[in-house]
Amino acid sequence: MKISNLLLILVFVGSIASCVDRHPKADMVIFNAQIYTLSAKEPKAEAVAVSDGKIVYVGNNLNANNWVGDSTQIIDIEGKVLIPGFVDGHAHLMGIGYNLIELDLSQTTSYAEVIEKVQTRIASAKNGEWIIGRGWHQDKWDTIPNPIAGFPTHDSLSAISPNNPVILSHVSGHLSLVNEKALKLAQITHKTEDPTGGQIIRDEAGKATGILNETAVDLVTSIMPIKTDEEKIEALNIALEECLKNGITAVHDAGVDQSIISLYESFLSNQMLHIRIYAMLDGSNETLIKHWFSQGPKVDNDFLTIRSIKLYADGALGSRGALLLEEYADAPGEMGKKLTSSDYIVRITQEAFEKGFQVATHCIGDKANRETLDIYEIILKSDTTKANPRFRIEHAQHISQDDIPRFGRLGVIPSVQAIHMSSDRPWAIDRLGEARIKEGAYVWRKLIDSGATLVNGTDAPVEPVNPIANFYASVTRKTLDGSPADGYEPEQKMTRQEALRSLTINNAYGAFREDKKGSIEIGKLADFTILSQDIMTIAEDQILSTQIEYTIVHGQIKYKK
Repeated sequence: MKISNLLLILVFVGSIASCVDRHPKADMVIFNAQIYTLSAKEPKAEAVAVSDGKIVYVGNNLNANNWVGDSTQIIDIEGKVLIPGFVDGHAHLMGIGYNLIELDLSQTTSYAEVIEKVQTRIASAKNGEWIIGRGWHQDKWDTIPNPIAGFPTHDSLSAISPNNPVILSHVSGHLSLVNEKALKLAQITHKTEDPTGGQIIRDEAGKATGILNETAVDLVTSIMPIKTDEEKIEALNIALEECLKNGITAVHDAGVDQSIISLYESFLSNQMLHIRIYAMLDGSNETLIKHWFSQGPKVDNDFLTIRSIKLYADGALGSRGALLLEEYADAPGEMGKKLTSSDYIVRITQEAFEKGFQVATHCIGDKANRETLDIYEIILKSDTTKANPRFRIEHAQHISQDDIPRFGRLGVIPSVQAIHMSSDRPWAIDRLGEARIKEGAYVWRKLIDSGATLVNGTDAPVEPVNPIANFYASVTRKTLDGSPADGYEPEQKMTRQEALRSLTINNAYGAFREDKKGSIEIGKLADFTILSQDIMTIAEDQILSTQIEYTIVHGQIKYKK
């Protein structure tokens, strides 16, 4: 070879090396992954690179090497699955923290077990200290001693707690059992009238049984000590940690007041807010709503967004507070509770529409769903020049056949919690009867086929903050112990792709953030969840054994198994 040709080759190779050296380097590169991008352009990939909290490369391992520099963090996940970070489409963040601090009754299988747990807590409590618990459900007990209206009475509870007020919230959060001490402190007697939207359950003599339904719970909670700043900080730290270890990178927080917003802002300013929060304002607090209407939505930070208002149209099915078009199958004459007047919902929704806020209304019963859809339709038609406000219906559990197509037609988002079907379906049939269950209960397939974008969450702490269990419920429609064999109403199952989308990109859409997160594409936020196995292909009975290997938020490892 001539010396001149050799020099040309060396110059050419040197120029290539120089170009490679000049390639921008990433802060993090993840190799050897099975990546489900949820991008139509490139559904699968095996490597991803991140800089400044955003995705800069998605593709194969070979080309990903170009992004590696001296300071790049390299993660080889050895063939494990990487998906867009899980987003919980409906949860109560502070409730998650408080539930882990206070008395957890979610696994109790009898009233006697509830009494035992309370007695244990009282043994280490001071006289007068409030005993707070949550999670019991009478339909999951074998028997209820001396029930009234299908619920236990406070007698056994009061007998072990003469010096401590006790309040034990039903798993739904819509009903509580309190002891005699709490009733006395709240001055609830046989003369106390039921509040609007609530009920004090009484015995034949008119004496309070200790069961307070829906807004009647406020009679006791209003006299309880206000949480201290230290207690709030502890609860939030615990909640954030719980979310991260479950692979959750963002939460739609369903109903917060100004004190909690201030807490979130404090965590944000101190770089302690490790997941993204889409906060819904507590719509029952009109002072709060007026304040935010005057200043407008907060959409300038990717970690804390405030542009939604949470309203309540009815109560819960477990407490027979869900508002139905026909009476309860197991309680003749009872048709549920209307928690907020239609006039108020119309007024708040109309102004929210004008001021750029989304409205998310809690609707479990078919009548609540219908009335809310009616309100949304009137307001949407009042100004068709405005962009879709993405009004939501939270839970959308039991819907009339006639109303299901309206979700897709109106662009209303059904925000469901698939895990509720697993927990509630075995006893929900008692409340609704077989016909209503089959026609309009947990009808995810019908809602998707209507053209609606399905948002999916856990409603934690009502259910565990576990997106893997939620995914399992979405695709199997079984209880978490695997029954029935084909699932309840199996024709309403989601496909695995639909279920994954409902826990990622759809939830991003539900928060107006689909252009920033929810899929793995260049330019989007680097929020990832790495799983121990492939939930998109493994057998159904293996899904629940899936572990969270990593939770990555904004390109930083926030949890590692």
